[in-house]
Amino acid sequence: MSTNPSPPSAKIVPHVTTIHGDTRVDNYFWLRDRNHPDTLAYLRAENAYAEEIVKPAVPLQARLYEEMLGRIKQTDVGAPVKRDEYFYYTRTEEGKPYPIHCRKQGSLDSPEQVLLDGNHLAEGRSYFRIGNFLTSPNHRLLAYSVDFEGNEMYTIRVKNLDTGEHLTDEIPNTYYSLEWASDNATFFYTVLDEALRPYKVFRHTLGVAENPLVYHEPDERFTVELSSTRSRAFALIHVNSSLTSEVRYLSKSDPLGEFRVVLPRVFGTEYDVTHRGESFFIRTNDAAKGFRVVEAPVADSSKSNWKEIIPARDGITVENLAAFHDYLVTEERQNGLAQIHIRDFLTGGAHQIDFPEPAYTAGLGPNAEFNTKVLRFHYTSLVTPESVYDYNMESRTRELRKQKEVLGGYDASLYQSERIFAIAPDGVEVPVSVVYKKGFLREGRAPMLLYGYGSYGLSSDPAFSSNLLSLLDRGFVYAIAHIRGGMDMGKPWHEDGRLLKKKHTFTDFIAAAERLIALDYTSPGRLAITGGSAGGLLMGAVINMRSDLFAAVVTRVPFVDSLNTALDASLPLTVGEYEEFGDPREPEFYHYMKSYAPYENVTAQEYPAILITAGLNDPRVSYWEPAKWTAKLRAMKKGEQLLLLKTNLDAGHFGASGRYEYLKEIAFNYAFLLGVVGGEAGVPDTSGATPLS
Repeated sequence: MSTNPSPPSAKIVPHVTTIHGDTRVDNYFWLRDRNHPDTLAYLRAENAYAEEIVKPAVPLQARLYEEMLGRIKQTDVGAPVKRDEYFYYTRTEEGKPYPIHCRKQGSLDSPEQVLLDGNHLAEGRSYFRIGNFLTSPNHRLLAYSVDFEGNEMYTIRVKNLDTGEHLTDEIPNTYYSLEWASDNATFFYTVLDEALRPYKVFRHTLGVAENPLVYHEPDERFTVELSSTRSRAFALIHVNSSLTSEVRYLSKSDPLGEFRVVLPRVFGTEYDVTHRGESFFIRTNDAAKGFRVVEAPVADSSKSNWKEIIPARDGITVENLAAFHDYLVTEERQNGLAQIHIRDFLTGGAHQIDFPEPAYTAGLGPNAEFNTKVLRFHYTSLVTPESVYDYNMESRTRELRKQKEVLGGYDASLYQSERIFAIAPDGVEVPVSVVYKKGFLREGRAPMLLYGYGSYGLSSDPAFSSNLLSLLDRGFVYAIAHIRGGMDMGKPWHEDGRLLKKKHTFTDFIAAAERLIALDYTSPGRLAITGGSAGGLLMGAVINMRSDLFAAVVTRVPFVDSLNTALDASLPLTVGEYEEFGDPREPEFYHYMKSYAPYENVTAQEYPAILITAGLNDPRVSYWEPAKWTAKLRAMKKGEQLLLLKTNLDAGHFGASGRYEYLKEIAFNYAFLLGVVGGEAGVPDTSGATPLS
């Protein structure tokens, strides 16, 4: 019989809605009112309950924190990025939670100039994050933006790097992108509408109060973002929805000019551009599901002037492209693995960079120089720490510039990474990346943590985490299910896991879990799962569908009240997500979304032990989604399995902002997992599983 303290009980206030002839009763709708005293009281009561429950695990949390901190080289320097005569880099100092942004002029032996110290800016703040960070073309000014709430509404400031003084220019309510013009006195920035959608671009001239509107996107499905061509010739406005894109360009030497359209938007057609000489190179899915690359004159980039450079190829998706003076570089995906291809403009030859492991992550790093033969790329895997390479595109040689050091004697040869495949109910093969410490035996008794995401065409590529060693060294197996809805197997993988095919995301994940159990990596009483944000939608859906398959769930800022959120067009992201999940104002989408929405489908059954985290200031997944879900689960679930809700009252979607507080959050989560499925004393195990011997 449980001796745990009694959990909070949220009051019931029925809220009735009817749409498409379907009437639903939402007993916890009232939690949406952040200003109601009962709302914060409930969140605080859940926090207090969680703290009381985890008291036995506090020593374990402390050990985990010290372990993870002990693997980090706290005083460290990142790989410098050369831009003109300057080398830019960040460094960290022991005991300080935020990076310090620096540069050196001429050579790496020159004196250091500190551009921005996040630790000074964050003093007295419970939350701090830098958004934009961009020096002017002459390197004398720094435009940067800060968020002190976690709501992702940034304020731009400008610093004179010669004097160290800040200018009077200050612009609130801005978002993540900013671009300088060539005159060193003008920059462009984006602002948010009431639904926190970046929808307008303004031009700012230093010292001038009035900021003229440059572009306004009225269609609520689309967002706007700024970037620059690598040639530094053009500023770009990207106008994107989930399915459609449009790019506008302006010569940086003409900041008062008007942006012109590269290609008018066509519903269902996506494209982006890079620039070299008199040409744009365009990556487009026009007549190419996996994208192709064409060349078009800057003067007239219409389709009649296209010259195909890289055709569409079965099984290959072109994910990104970058033009250099002498080379065109593409990031591609084949069989679920990232590839980097290089084409020589002068010789016409082409080659790809080889990578040694069966499952890995590779991609372009910051490449600030245009006329160079050196390409920077990043590489990592489940056993290889994050590595920064400079690759000579002419000699085809690579130089390791920086590998994240793992203190405490980490030896990659002691760990094993592999890739298996699960068979989904419709016969599709779903890749699963797996890692464990050597000596592990497939006997079905090991604790396992299985991760999934599967939305928005975002890939869940395997990457190294020194924090994960605290689980692997305790006998855990860790796995990533590369499920549909992501882009793990290319663009068709995304298409097959969205709209009226969204349930493939959930059934793929369940198939991955079943395959891991069938192969004796673990068993249902030892299998924990995790996913955050849209991965929280996944978590909520699969435990409604197959609660018997999992022993524990850790889900961060979960998107679980998905149907109600989709029915409220005033909320952030809602309208833009119609192309991903569907518009429930249409009956077909409404009934389909209702059939899997986690909050709607909570039933009177036994659920796994569940740890839920939320951020009070979260603009992406409102705090009330995890709060309402928790309240409904408490009222309906059977059994004594733990259910904890932990809300960060000072942060948003990304949790704690400083590296030390972030590690404490990870330690909290790991202590929960170890107590429930890992057989280590900590958070009480109420799952009924037999402890490991």
